[in-house]
Amino acid sequence: MAFPIQSSKPARHALDGVLLLDKPLGLSSNEALVRAKRLLLAKKAGHTGTLDPLASGLLPLCFGEATKFSNDLLNASKCYEATLVLGACTTTADAEGEIIQSRSVKCELKAVHEALARFRGEIWQVPPMYSALKRDGKPLYEYARAGLTLERAARPVTIEKLELISCTLPAQAQTDPCATGTLQIRVQCSKGTYIRVLAEDIGEALGCGAYLGALRRTGVGVLKLTDAISLERLASAEHPARLTHLRPTDTLLSTYSTIQLTAVLAHRFKQGQRLPAELMLESACINLPPSAAAALVRVYDEKSQFLGTARLTEKILAPERLIANS
Repeated sequence: MAFPIQSSKPARHALDGVLLLDKPLGLSSNEALVRAKRLLLAKKAGHTGTLDPLASGLLPLCFGEATKFSNDLLNASKCYEATLVLGACTTTADAEGEIIQSRSVKCELKAVHEALARFRGEIWQVPPMYSALKRDGKPLYEYARAGLTLERAARPVTIEKLELISCTLPAQAQTDPCATGTLQIRVQCSKGTYIRVLAEDIGEALGCGAYLGALRRTGVGVLKLTDAISLERLASAEHPARLTHLRPTDTLLSTYSTIQLTAVLAHRFKQGQRLPAELMLESACINLPPSAAAALVRVYDEKSQFLGTARLTEKILAPERLIANS
């Protein structure tokens, strides 16, 4: 008599929400996602943009319905704390690469402050060869590993804040030409900014070269590292306690203005119907800046249940992404 084979794997569940993870060094974003997904016994999960294995810090993870809104965080500004090693350059512009050049560190603190000032505001960066940007369907790092260097166009990025946390420089009487220094900086920047490239460019501005020694992401939009949990702490908790760290699905959209619909309008919205703007003005509760045009908004029903996102113009409220079975 044949018996059914029983799986020893625990059952996965449909979970909806956002986990703010403090990713450790050495793990890729995908590896961290897989571990968190396993710990929460979740069926569906995704992340909101990668963080390099050599970087630690805030990695927002999306589960279930929240994955629909993961792209909405890609354009958010990012905050980092970075350590720059002065006096050397590497093949990858970070600590993972081989040192290809060493130079004396002769700058003083005044020069450091002057150099940092040059990189505030909108600047132009040339993407590094060791990056995931694609050329002819292949990421640039594959060309770099093959010993090829391709032309890359400079791109504009914005350094919103750039602050010096600490600075260690060799004494000016230092006779060792190989003596290095370090800068610890705090950066708030736009999407697409490479902190490795920023480190390299600051090193060039100081005349001694530099590479990124360590990187920790402390913020993504309004989300903060101080609210994140580590994989170690998550693993040490009982399963019900792990689930308490899941935040609501609309956590990713906290900067969006809100619209609260009546029961009748909410029903029509959930069916994917575009709603005339005059109905909004007559019966919906709108929290929208007066200057906003074609604004993306969060939409809720009269019980404050999140329904999804929409684009609001002067004439219409058009659904964009809807929560299933809301």
